[in-house]
Amino acid sequence: MSDVITLAKDLISRPSVTPLDEGCQTLMAERLARLGFVIEPMIFEDTTNLWARRGSEGPLFCFAGHTDVVPAGPLEKWDTPPFEPTIKDGMLHGRGAADMKGSLAAMVVATERFVAEHPDHKGSIAFLITSDEEGPFINGTVRVIDTLEARNEKIRWCIVGEPSSTAQVGDVVKNGRRGSITGDLLVRGVQGHVAYPHLADNPIHKAAPALAELAAIEWDKGNAYFPPTSFQIANIQGGTGASNVIPGELQVQFNFRFSTELTDAAIRERVEALLTRHGLDFELKWTLSGQPFLTDTGALLDATVAAVAAVNGQQPALLTTGGTSDGRFIAPTGAEVIELGPVNATIHKVNECVKADDLDLLADMYQGVLARLLA
Repeated sequence: MSDVITLAKDLISRPSVTPLDEGCQTLMAERLARLGFVIEPMIFEDTTNLWARRGSEGPLFCFAGHTDVVPAGPLEKWDTPPFEPTIKDGMLHGRGAADMKGSLAAMVVATERFVAEHPDHKGSIAFLITSDEEGPFINGTVRVIDTLEARNEKIRWCIVGEPSSTAQVGDVVKNGRRGSITGDLLVRGVQGHVAYPHLADNPIHKAAPALAELAAIEWDKGNAYFPPTSFQIANIQGGTGASNVIPGELQVQFNFRFSTELTDAAIRERVEALLTRHGLDFELKWTLSGQPFLTDTGALLDATVAAVAAVNGQQPALLTTGGTSDGRFIAPTGAEVIELGPVNATIHKVNECVKADDLDLLADMYQGVLARLLA
C-alpha cells in the first residue's frame, strides 16, 4: 500500500463531520513539522484551522483544503461503513475519499517527496486547511485569509484540492468558479377568505408574474470561460395549509450563479427594480457567498497543465463549472488559484469512493507543480 493510500485511510477513519476535525489536522501537522514547516493552528469559534509554512521568502505556494466532510446519511445504505476506509476492486471507499481527504493525503506526500529532493527549494510552501468548508464557511478559510492579510502574508499560487476531475484524475482543472448570491424574498399581502378575494390581497398571485419574469431573463451570455449566469428558485412557501384561506405572506428563496460578466451589485439592482415595477410590497435579504474568480494565465496554470500532461499524456480541460469552493476567499487577495483533485462522481453520495491509483497519480501531479514552480 502506498504512502498516499495509507495516509488517506487514516484521515478517512476520523469522522470529521463539519465543523469537527477529529485530529486530522494534527496528523497532517506532525508530518509537515518533520519537514521543517512552522505549524500555526488557528481556532475560531467551533472551527479548527491549520496554517503551516516552510520558508519565509516569496513566492509563496499554498495547498488549500478541508478536513471536514458531509454527514454519511443512512448507514444501512452504505456497502461498507463510511468511516472504515476499505479498498474494494481498486476503489477506496469511505466518506471523504474524494471530497477531499484523498487530495489532502496526496498533497502531504507530494510535499514530502519534493522537499526530500529539493530541501533548499525556492520560495515557500504552505498548507491552509480548515474544518469548515462543507458548513457555514464563517470561521474557516475566510478567517485565516483575514489573518494573513492583516499581517501582509501574501499567497501567490494556490491549488485547492477539490475533486475537479470528471472521468479520470486530471482530465479537468478548474481555473475559476462562478459567483453565488442568494435572495430571501418576503412578499406581503392581506390574508382573507378565499370566498371574499376583494377583501384580501393574494401575494402569490401578485408575485407570480415577477418570478416568471426573473426566470425568463437572459442575464448575460457568459464568456469564453464561464457559462451564462443562472437564476433558480430554490424554496417557496405560502399559505396556512387550509384550502379556504388566502395567505398573507409569500416567502421565496432564489440563487444566482453568476459569471464575470455580471456583478452582485448589478444583480441586486436589477432584481429590486423588477420587484418594485411589479408593485410588490416586499422585503429582500441578500447573502453573497462568493465572487466569481478566474485564473486564465500565469505560472501556476502553466505549471499545472504541464504537470498533469506529464502524468496523463494529455492536457486537462480548463473549466469553471460546478459549485463554489474556498478558492473564492483566496483569489480576491491577488493569488492565482486553480482546483485540481480526483474524480467527483460520488462526492456527497452514499458509498463515496475514488480509484486508489488515482490518488497516487494526483500526488505525482502535485509534486510536478511544485517542481516547476519552486525547484
